[in-house]
Amino acid sequence: MLQRELLRLGRHKRVRKKIGGDALSPRLNVYRSLNNIYAQLINDDLGQTIVAASTLDKEISGTIKNGGNIDAAKAVGALVAKRALEKGIKKVVFDRGGYKYHGRIKALADGARECGLEF
Repeated sequence: MLQRELLRLGRHKRVRKKIGGDALSPRLNVYRSLNNIYAQLINDDLGQTIVAASTLDKEISGTIKNGGNIDAAKAVGALVAKRALEKGIKKVVFDRGGYKYHGRIKALADGARECGLEF
């Protein structure tokens, strides 16, 4: 494992000690790879994923050319927000996964906010 990945995991563990999701406001978790980006709404009390979206979903993969860019991240944010609103979830806790809040992570958060999620 690369040194920067180990540092990211340490940041992620440090942040996870302080935040958690419940039924009223689940945790919006973000994971990014070089080619894709993934988002999940997680109820930590039950250990269940409520809603998930990624660039691999058929709704997004047909419309984007590359899954590892800002436009794709914004689309994933919008999709996860749409699915959350369908389940009656409006408020979430944002977990950036130890990544810096810029680029694809910020685009995903902005896309989710534009579609109605509050955090």
